[in-house]
Order: sequence, then C-alpha cells, then structure tokens
Amino acid sequence: MSKEHTYCVTVRWTGNTGSGTLNYRSYERSHTISVNNKPDIYASSDPAFRGDKTKYNPEELLVASLSGCHMLWFLHLCAEAGVVVTEYTDTPTGIMKETKEGGGRFDKVILNPAVTVQNEQSMELLDGIHKRANELCFIANSVNFPVLHQATARYLK
Repeated sequence: MSKEHTYCVTVRWTGNTGSGTLNYRSYERSHTISVNNKPDIYASSDPAFRGDKTKYNPEELLVASLSGCHMLWFLHLCAEAGVVVTEYTDTPTGIMKETKEGGGRFDKVILNPAVTVQNEQSMELLDGIHKRANELCFIANSVNFPVLHQATARYLK
C-alpha cells in the first residue's frame, strides 16, 4: 500500500509598492514563503527578471531541493550499507533556458557532491550509492529534466 504525504506552504506576495501591478515596473517581486512553526524564507525573482539579488529565487530553491533530496537519500543508503560519511558538501548547478515566448525551462541540474568517508574500502561503493539515491529521490522523480551527478570522494587517512 502506498503512503501519501501532504505539504502545506503559504506564499505571500509582499511587493506591492502602492499601485499593485499597474505595470511591469510598478511592483517588486518580493514574497515570503511560510510553513507553520518554521522560519520564513524571504524570496524574490531572479535579478534578470527584476528581482532582489539578496533574496532566494524559485530557481535556486528548486536546485537546492534537488540537492538536498539527493543528499538525504545518499546518507540514508550509506548508513544502510555501513559506509561512514563524515562530510558532505554539494555545489549544484541548474541550467535554465528562456524561450522566445517569454517562458523557460530547466534543461538539467548537475549535482557536485563532495563526500568524505571514514575508510578507503567504502569509496568503491559510492558511485552505486549515488546512482541509487538519484533513482529514489522524490524530487528528481518529479521533474522532466535530467538530474546528473559528478561526485568526488576522499577518505580520512
């Protein structure tokens, strides 16, 4: 039997400067993302679309979500396999292209996880664990573009 999970989020536009959306330049793209009992996330659009460069934008949050989901599955699978991870850092990159019609879409996201494991023998398992994490990631399974990974690893000496 499959389980269903529900995620409730509130997104509130905070960019009305007094005249609403009178025209394209009359409003800010600022908005607040809220979830009960968690700190708010202050967001905007990408600066290329008149957004505030000091705030997160939806595109960055999508890339971060893919990276976080992969990391959590990877760590879970490592724990199950007896691979002791002591550090994990990712610097993912998302590639989005605009269309002539004014929209756009992501072509791909490349994850770049850098993993430190406790012993050298574990290193031979890591590629397979990354592959399996990618197959299991809820968010990667929900997007219509490839999520690739170019992992690096090292072990404590």
